[in-house]
Amino acid sequence: MPYAQLLELSDESILVEISSGNTDAFAVLFKRYHRLVHVIALNILRDASEAEDITQDVFLEIYRKLGQFDPSRGTVKVWLLQHAYSRSINRRNHLLVRQLHNRTGLEHVDEHESLWSSARLPVQEAEQLANQALAELPEAQRKTIQMFFFEGLTFKEIALRRSETFSNVRHHYYRGLERLRSFLQAGPGNEDRGAECDPVRSD
Repeated sequence: MPYAQLLELSDESILVEISSGNTDAFAVLFKRYHRLVHVIALNILRDASEAEDITQDVFLEIYRKLGQFDPSRGTVKVWLLQHAYSRSINRRNHLLVRQLHNRTGLEHVDEHESLWSSARLPVQEAEQLANQALAELPEAQRKTIQMFFFEGLTFKEIALRRSETFSNVRHHYYRGLERLRSFLQAGPGNEDRGAECDPVRSD
């Protein structure tokens, strides 16, 4: 089928053409939705290079899983966006684990004194660990760390957005990092996640 004719097909018909081996059909699907997928990834990751990688990964994943598309559960567009969102969130959590290692100095922990190392975890387990670690934080600490790492905001910007003082935001950040560090050092399944957070200081 000529490329010009493919442009007139519905998304569902495009998937049929891709399944039959029509590479031009895949190019049409990419042309229709790559910008939308990229925007989602960019909004979540706040990094153009990471967003570009996720965009490519999403379309490769869609190509491999064509047989899993179920029109009764939504449109092709919704299916694509679900993959884009899921991939972006997973990548963001993976980057959080890596950033925590860099910022808290966990790479210097003596491996002979620890029975496990989060740096050795498979990506999926690392993502789950990040979610578990964040869930352990009080809301103020969790929001502060998410806004700092994921949105790239400064302490002053976070303070303005959350209507808090600069000192309180700084306190939430460092207390949150300390709790995350305790979580990572303790390892998955350890019930002792460290001391409870200090009361919020006010000026």
